[in-house]
Amino acid sequence: MEFLTTDQWNEDLWDMVKDIYFEAFKNHSPKPETIIRNMFAKRLCSLHVVIEGTHTVAMALTGSIRDSRILLIDYLAVEKEYQNRGIGKGLNKYIREWAVAHKKFDTILIEVESEKIIDNIARIRFWEKCGYLLLKDYTHQYIWVPELYQAMYISLQKGGKVTFTGQELFKYIESFHKASFRRR
Repeated sequence: MEFLTTDQWNEDLWDMVKDIYFEAFKNHSPKPETIIRNMFAKRLCSLHVVIEGTHTVAMALTGSIRDSRILLIDYLAVEKEYQNRGIGKGLNKYIREWAVAHKKFDTILIEVESEKIIDNIARIRFWEKCGYLLLKDYTHQYIWVPELYQAMYISLQKGGKVTFTGQELFKYIESFHKASFRRR
């Protein structure tokens, strides 16, 4: 597997992953391409791509949260035919190593849908297997989507333990989303 990362808009890379992205998140409020382009213009995000042979098989969009040492995994998707082969775990491991190498992140954060349905439970289990901790103390309701969310995080500090509440982490998540949708 080959991993690529860019923090600048790259039309060729986007063309390689956009079908995976929109297919995976079509029922989960994906950000429109114009917003993602704007996120790159504001230097808020990075695109991570997984290529196996000549085929693009996975992608992730991560975001740097200003005034923090937190990296948000905004979206991570593996092409359907390639799921359950360790590619998602491999991409997560790559992102963790990439974040550590950049020396500006202590924590990786994600938000997960909290409704107790099979797909959501499977997603939470995936992240737990990758080492993330689910914070059950707080459930977040956005005004623009009907789903409820919870925060999960993993510390990147060796031997250190970072502790947060769910409500604290959603302040970071909300600030990232606001910056993403704000024009310049």
